[in-house]
Amino acid sequence: MRDQKQRKVEFGDFQTPINLAKEVCSLVARIGFHPASILEPTCGTGAFLKASLETFPATSRVLGFEINPQYVAQARQVVTDLFPHAPVEVNQSDFFLTNWAEIVEALPEPILVIGNPPWVTNAELSTLGSKNVPMKANLDSLRGIDALTGKSNFDISEWMLRKNIEWLDGKNGLLAVLCKTTVARKVLLYAWQNGLRVGSASLYALDAQEYFGASVDACLLLVQTSPIGNSKECRVFHSLHAQKPDSIFGLQDGALVADIKLYQKWKDLAGNGFRGWRSGIKHDCAKVFELCVEHGKLVNGLGEFVELEPEVLFPLLKSSDLAARRNPQRWMVVPQRTMSDDPIRLRVYAPKTWDYLTVHAHLLDKRKSSIYKNRPRFSVFGVGPYSFAAWKVAISGLYKKLEFVRVPPFRGRPVVLDDTCYFFPCQSEEECTLLYELAMSEPAREFWSSLIFWDAKRPITAQLLNSLDLMALARLLGRECDIARTLAERQLVEYTEGAHQRLLFREASAGYGGAPIANE
Repeated sequence: MRDQKQRKVEFGDFQTPINLAKEVCSLVARIGFHPASILEPTCGTGAFLKASLETFPATSRVLGFEINPQYVAQARQVVTDLFPHAPVEVNQSDFFLTNWAEIVEALPEPILVIGNPPWVTNAELSTLGSKNVPMKANLDSLRGIDALTGKSNFDISEWMLRKNIEWLDGKNGLLAVLCKTTVARKVLLYAWQNGLRVGSASLYALDAQEYFGASVDACLLLVQTSPIGNSKECRVFHSLHAQKPDSIFGLQDGALVADIKLYQKWKDLAGNGFRGWRSGIKHDCAKVFELCVEHGKLVNGLGEFVELEPEVLFPLLKSSDLAARRNPQRWMVVPQRTMSDDPIRLRVYAPKTWDYLTVHAHLLDKRKSSIYKNRPRFSVFGVGPYSFAAWKVAISGLYKKLEFVRVPPFRGRPVVLDDTCYFFPCQSEEECTLLYELAMSEPAREFWSSLIFWDAKRPITAQLLNSLDLMALARLLGRECDIARTLAERQLVEYTEGAHQRLLFREASAGYGGAPIANE
């Protein structure tokens, strides 16, 4: 028999407390929405059905659906005991196999679709081997690398809520659902980009720890639809009881922005197609690729003393180092200089390193990320000539603040960053200083802030940083000069493998300075 905990995870089973269900229904009534029919596609044990019937006793039809037969029985008992003459039905049904279009079409308007869909992702379900998932499809037409990495993972509730809004498109209706805040934004973006007729949208922050014991940013999402709806904005309230919104996010110039007012103030700084900001190097095996120094010797994460060619070793900064503004504490083994390099050439240029990687092949070959498939053995990802620029301006992608750091060479070597960091390559201290001043300026920070959703898992990304036009910023600040133009050109023109490329390994050591430490 399936374990109860696994079942809870598989079905995203966080039953809504009755007091929360009543608060949600009270809020729906407070905004002036009075439904003729109510539909709850995943009704669980019936909390929302009970609260809805109490709040809207004049509703002509109430339908609840649930996949768990035990919950169906409990929900039926609740509504039968309390509302023996109410026009309510509770049916056992699989969301993914139900003909919702036919059901919704038969409901009188205004229609209230309410509930708390499962809080679980398709990746979690795949781990469990569950079949309780929608048909697989690349719904957002993600490009290859995004479809292979985290961007292709999605919450099951997101898929469900997309369907909910599609049912209500062109009708007089209201979607009132509890969900993760990130899911709410994705669903609204989907509706706005696909021309679904949204009349208004509101998001009310919710303490998921208090109600569900879950450490996640959650909310109540209200989406009102109508035959002439054309809104692309969403008001954000800090609680279910707040009377005025704290901010408004929405779709502006084809992009989702966190603060419409702030974005409008600095929208002239926006740019397209820039590639200057990069993520650090991704290797997915810190025990092998990251080394510390103990008593003048290199030690890997397995506690082994290591002797490698200095040309493959680079001082490393991680997000925690940037946040603490400290010098590199570790060194990274970088087996290639570009994505097209094959680490096998280490056999000739750095045989000690090749032997080291070969000895630990059992760990490197187990790296799970799909990006390593069909790549040369021992490859790392996100590496290019820009990785070895002498100076950099960097920022953590994990720490939720816009704090940039100037990164100079360390012990005569260019510093590399891991894939939790983002950086802009600079060829001189003067470039680094000017870029730092530009990035830390009020216009830049307010522009980026207008786009950042701080509750996101990784709020700062290369895509975000590259949305700002450095030349437009320099011009605004009166800092237009040759150095600023050089930085702006670097935003537009990608590093080619010939432009700033140095020879591989031994030939490069003279240009980068001496060895990081003396191997004994």
